Amino acid sequence: MSVLEGLVFVQTPGCVLIWTVLLLLLLYFLSSSQGFHVHHKEPPGPRGLPLLGNLLQLDLNRPHNTLIEFSKKYGSVFTVYFGPEKAVVLAGYKTVKQALVDHAEEFGGRYVSRVADDINQQHGILFSNGDNWKEMRRFALSNLRDYGMGKKTAEEKILEECQYLIEVFEKHKGQPFDTTQPMNHAASNIISFIVYGSRFEYSDPQFKGMVNRANENIRITGTAPIQIYNIFPWMGKWIKTLKLLKNNVEVQANNFRDLIDQLKTSLNPEMCRCLIDSFLIRKQKDEDSCVKDSLYHEENLLKVVGNLFAAGTDTTGTTLRWALLLMAKYPQIQSQVQEELRRETGSRQVRVEDRKKLPYTDAVIHETQRLANILPVALPHVTTQDVTLQGFFIRKGTTVYPLLTSVLHDDCEWETPSTFNPAHFLDKQGRFVKRDAFMPFSAGRIYPFIFTIQYNSSFQMNWMNTKINKN
Repeated sequence: MSVLEGLVFVQTPGCVLIWTVLLLLLLYFLSSSQGFHVHHKEPPGPRGLPLLGNLLQLDLNRPHNTLIEFSKKYGSVFTVYFGPEKAVVLAGYKTVKQALVDHAEEFGGRYVSRVADDINQQHGILFSNGDNWKEMRRFALSNLRDYGMGKKTAEEKILEECQYLIEVFEKHKGQPFDTTQPMNHAASNIISFIVYGSRFEYSDPQFKGMVNRANENIRITGTAPIQIYNIFPWMGKWIKTLKLLKNNVEVQANNFRDLIDQLKTSLNPEMCRCLIDSFLIRKQKDEDSCVKDSLYHEENLLKVVGNLFAAGTDTTGTTLRWALLLMAKYPQIQSQVQEELRRETGSRQVRVEDRKKLPYTDAVIHETQRLANILPVALPHVTTQDVTLQGFFIRKGTTVYPLLTSVLHDDCEWETPSTFNPAHFLDKQGRFVKRDAFMPFSAGRIYPFIFTIQYNSSFQMNWMNTKINKN
């Protein structure tokens, strides 16, 4: 081949494309190297591959395990590339607190993944932004308080639900059985009371379907294929679980519509029964007043209901099952809980005001949440401005992952981080003590809605579990 023929070959469209791709890869490699940022000291991290980043180094089913190993090598603030997307990971109690509490404004942005955006479309509470998020969050928090969270009304409903749950347990007459569904049903009925104004029978097929789909959707969104989709959306058409997830969401929305329509038929503006009533009344007021671009519309209602239903079901049910497992594994601790309950409450039902008299039971509940570690990585944040943390420069718009498992198992904060030890929450006199490093669901002010739901979860767990133990 002559030189002229070679030049003609290089200029063919196929080769131009190849050279363009190679040039882009080279620029990506150079821009991600330490030498490119001469003016700022950015967080260190494992070197990744072009486009793939550190994906091949991660356990995509349990990425928190890999991130823990990275933190041992690169420190408490380090960089990871999820494909071409750069992220900063925070490890350890002091680092997470410094970012989310001491620098709450700088780390106060909200990150919404591709799959969450597909499903919620910027509606609801958990995965929206801007004015919509602020208004729906305010509405939800206000109504959760109005309809009983932390009040006598909710306490009565929880105690009532305990009895239904105990009846299910007693039907098995001491024989082994799977506690997943009854625990999830019991937890879901508490949030259903607040959202719908009533509970469901555990045998109700519509209710069972809603609970199962809510739990399945949470499981699917945490799987490796969906994480790959978040990074490379163009691969979505080959991911079967994505189709299942979207179908579940559609079926779930139809069920919610049916329940909302039933409440509409007996809606009375003078007597709000539940959160849905409150939303519908506000929606009608905005329509009557011709409010332009009102946020009180059907899509927001459906997503708010879905967010509450999921948040109030899966985490609570999972925590309760961990509690049962740990009580079975440590019968001596279970005996101490039962003895404290008998001593302080006798044969009557446990009440919220008894909590101060039940320090050991309270400690067991907190230690269960710590060791269960059901949310090892908090929902991601985004930096709202350039910020320096522990001497490292983090650019505005950077996605930040607080590694909560590193906080709950921080050996600088917990005497025996890998052991179930209620003494973590007791002083030498046996009194309950709060621990700043107890962050089962993150910290700071970005997700107060989630904190409120999880307070409800802890509340349910306390009285359900103690009631079961007494029986």
